[in-house]
Parts: sequence; C-alpha cells; structure tokens
Amino acid sequence: MASSSSSFRYGDSLVVLGISICTALLCEFISWILIYRTSTYKSLRSSIDKASKKLETMKSPSSANDSAAPFLTASGRRSSSRVKKMDRVETSLKESTRDLSLSKFKSGFVVMVVLFVIYGLLNSMFEGRAVAKLPFSPVSIVLKMSHRGLRGDDPTDCSMAFLYFLCSIGIRTNLQKFLGFAPPRGAAGAGFFPMPDTKTS
Repeated sequence: MASSSSSFRYGDSLVVLGISICTALLCEFISWILIYRTSTYKSLRSSIDKASKKLETMKSPSSANDSAAPFLTASGRRSSSRVKKMDRVETSLKESTRDLSLSKFKSGFVVMVVLFVIYGLLNSMFEGRAVAKLPFSPVSIVLKMSHRGLRGDDPTDCSMAFLYFLCSIGIRTNLQKFLGFAPPRGAAGAGFFPMPDTKTS
C-alpha cells in the first residue's frame, strides 16, 4: 500500500516534470534555430542594450545634477536639447523592442504548435488522474485550476494541467536566463501595447 501511495505521489509527477524539462529544451532549441542565432536578432538585442544603458545614464540623478547649472545659464535651451536627445533614444528603444517582438513571431508559432501537441499527449495519458498531491488545500480560485478534470473531492489532488503549467513557467524562464536567451533588460514590459508616454500631455 505504501509503495502504491509513493508511486501515486511521485511517479506521475516525475513523468510530467521530465516531459516539461524536455519540452523547454526543445522549445529553446527551436527558438535558437529560428531566432537567437540570426544576425537580425543579435543586432536588435545589441541596439536595445546600448539604448537602455544610454537612457539610464541620461536619466541618472548625477548626470542631471552635473548639467543643472548649464541648463539655467542657457535659458533652458540645453535642457530642451537634453529632453530631445532622451526622446530620440526612447523612440529608438521602442522601435527596436517592437522589431524584436515581431522577429519572434516565427518561432513563437512553431513553439505554440509543439506545446499544443505535447499538452494533448499528456492530457490523453493522465486524463482524469491526479498526478501529485498538494501539501495544502488551495483557495477556491486555485482549486478550480489544480482540480480541473479530476474525479473525487480531495482538494489536495493535483491535475496534470496544473502541474505542467507550473513546471513550464518555472523551467523555461530559468532556462532562458541560464542560456542567455532572456529578453533584454530594456525590453522588459515592452510589447505591442506599450504604456502611454507620461511626458506627453
């Protein structure tokens, strides 16, 4: 009975974890083939890194303090020039970030197909079965996800979909950082719906 319980708690969950790791490696390999090794990606990433560092330097308090006096003596003309330079750098950064996002569409579609196929395979393997035991009873909103499709009323039962979702997020994010494929710092939070520019009225 103990071995059966151990198998229930650890066997299926290790299978899901192993498949999640393999899937993450496969997706990153596909992304490397289609994107990361291309000269376009390397050029855009370099442009984003340079623009981010330049913008940080221009916005730093020390830089602003050093040039405060010239701004006052020049009747605001240098201040206006500085703002225009920052606007140009920000515009360049946004354009490069947008182009980088567009360049990922090709691999993104392929990765989505791979994930869809693997999820379907896992779903057929573990349909209606709990693959792990949660160490606590989750709150209702989490319970709807962790117990989805499972038979029985035990709130600690964990479905394959929930475990696979958690593994995929944690593994792929850290794998990208480890391989150096994480999004450039200046591209963080950027996308097709950027935040409005607070400088404009």
